[in-house]
Amino acid sequence: EVYFKNLSKQKQKEVMEKNGNNHKLRVCVATCNRADYSKLAPIMFGIKAEPQFFELDVVVLGSHLIDDYGNTYRMIEQDDFDIHTRLHTIVRGEDEAAMVESVGLALVKLPDVLNRLKPDIMIVHGDRFDALALATSAALMNIRILHIEGGEVSGTIDDSIRHAITKLAHYHVCCTRSAEQHLIAMCEDHDRILLAGCPSYDKLLSAKNKDYMSIISMWLGEDVKTRDYIVALQHPVTTDIKHSIKMFELTLDALISFNKRTLVLFPNVDAGNKEMVRVMRKKGIEHHPNFRAVKHVPFDQFIQLVAHAGCMIGNSSCGVREVGAFGTPVINLGTRQTGRETGENVLHVRDADTQDKILHALQLQFGKQYPCSKIYGDGNAVPRILKFLKSIDLKEPLQKKFCFPPVKDNISQDIDHILETQSALAVDLGGTNLRVAIVSMKGEIVKKYTQLNPKTYEDRLALILKMCVEAASEAVNVNCRILGVGISTGGRVNPREGIVLHSTKLIQEWSSVDLRTPISDALHLPVWVDNDGNCAALAERKFGHGKGIENFVTLITGTGIGGGIVHQHELIHGSSFCAAELGHIVVSLDGPECLCGSQGCIEAYASGIALQREAKKLHDDDLLLVEGMSMKEEEIVSAAHLIQAAKLGNAKAESILRTAGTALGLGVVNILHTVNPSLVILSGVLANHYVNAVKDVINRQALSSVKTVDVVVSNLADPALLGAASLVLDYTTRRIY
Repeated sequence: EVYFKNLSKQKQKEVMEKNGNNHKLRVCVATCNRADYSKLAPIMFGIKAEPQFFELDVVVLGSHLIDDYGNTYRMIEQDDFDIHTRLHTIVRGEDEAAMVESVGLALVKLPDVLNRLKPDIMIVHGDRFDALALATSAALMNIRILHIEGGEVSGTIDDSIRHAITKLAHYHVCCTRSAEQHLIAMCEDHDRILLAGCPSYDKLLSAKNKDYMSIISMWLGEDVKTRDYIVALQHPVTTDIKHSIKMFELTLDALISFNKRTLVLFPNVDAGNKEMVRVMRKKGIEHHPNFRAVKHVPFDQFIQLVAHAGCMIGNSSCGVREVGAFGTPVINLGTRQTGRETGENVLHVRDADTQDKILHALQLQFGKQYPCSKIYGDGNAVPRILKFLKSIDLKEPLQKKFCFPPVKDNISQDIDHILETQSALAVDLGGTNLRVAIVSMKGEIVKKYTQLNPKTYEDRLALILKMCVEAASEAVNVNCRILGVGISTGGRVNPREGIVLHSTKLIQEWSSVDLRTPISDALHLPVWVDNDGNCAALAERKFGHGKGIENFVTLITGTGIGGGIVHQHELIHGSSFCAAELGHIVVSLDGPECLCGSQGCIEAYASGIALQREAKKLHDDDLLLVEGMSMKEEEIVSAAHLIQAAKLGNAKAESILRTAGTALGLGVVNILHTVNPSLVILSGVLANHYVNAVKDVINRQALSSVKTVDVVVSNLADPALLGAASLVLDYTTRRIY
């Protein structure tokens, strides 16, 4: 520790020598309102206490100079600071246009002040529109900027302003580790970021033991006890003014019903202020016996009031930041502080849309005492900030540098890349065949390879790798750039890990199989894996009837029955990757046995295997063939024979198909009543045979509110391969999957 202290002193000495032994750092602190002064004052006291190092100039602007907001510049004078310049920059109106005009007015007035002061560095706090004007002026006039409280996250327009100031600032003082990480993520130079904590905590953590009863009596009345009153501070939300005014009205109604003495501070100068003040007066808050409405409370006294309150309510950053130092219960209303780090003393009511909800929050929080929180500081911020200021080398180049992550060189001018077609390798693992294809961005199958699917795991994986390597080599010849490999397979799949958890009985030795790792290692390409039903839905979303549709369902009618569900443009996988097993919706309690081990599943009625089973029964009873049909002795009976017999008038075959279509239709009705899609897409070789039967069942069995659903047959020739390709193409072209 001694070593590092000596090292720090040596560095400060070197900086002083570089800057000139007699040169003091001229610091301009600009304060705009009561809130930012509470953070800047401790720094100002620290600067003033070291005149051998610093010269302090104080500029006051914004709501400090407005009577309606308490003329709070007086507390700066009471703290014995000389105010160099007062700038009237607020355009009254308290709406969005007035905020813009206020920024413009500040930009007009500030250059003259900064030309006269010629500071070495300007300290700017926070996220208010006044602060944006200060930072903009200083940046354009080549004045270094130290930004306090950058990197934090909250709601309303303040969030955007805070990050804009960050990009203008040369140095950053942040309060939390998360804020520091946010600044680094925003490409700010790590060497110019100081994790100091919040300066106001230097005062907060030493304030609670001071005399407070006289302060409580002065602001709330002599009959009020500690922990038996409420402090309310609520501001407009500039991005949703109408809702924030309604929320304020509900808050006041809840406070009136709660019937506790309440100190209400007037809202800040943001757009919506007038309407909120109008609500206060409409409800008679200024004359209500339980309320004390004030424009301003000096920060030292405000600290004591919140430290000993039964609860604080509103949407001020003070509630989620400073009040945590005392463990006072806080009710944070709405979205204005969304994203802020908070202690356990804060109860969020984000949708404060009813009086009862706010009242219930008051009942839960009032009078509790929570552990004190030091998320935002440990009481030693100011010494760290002063040390940081002393280390600033004024001879360093003024132009700030951003620390961007490494990126690949721009290849847009390379004619080879321009002429190449971005493509994917698509793999379809079926019960019979293994297929690999090169698929272009437009959904064109450029080249396709087909082999019989081997029966063992080792042979199957070896064949996949062999076919993919062959296809990747061919891609060069057909001028396709392969972006990745997408795999469609039967069974339950974990798409996050690229693992087949367990498969259908149609594909043997295919459980707990990691497909991603060996294929990615062999081809040096990213690999995506998903269930064949989900892939069919993705194919429809990118290339078929589902393009641009928010909610739809795809049903595959083939050897088995599968499908995928797209809800709000996103594919649903489910908590254990078992969503959209549509073939196993039970439509009869005593139906035929399914391959899954259950009875009465759609797949047991309507799949190709089920139709083949029924065809064999008819054939064994010599009831399948009718006039116009013939079969060779060695020919295997299939679902196609049943369909042909039905077309030629075989009544029993017709009955079987009718039952299968009804079972599928009942399954679709269940889907409509569960996820309410606007479109149902039937895919696979049996889709055309079932579409009319499904529509009939919907008309007979579905609720009237879902009967208008569109039922269509897929127009995609190869949904499994196209879906596997879309796994790659959607992700690599920055679509969310």
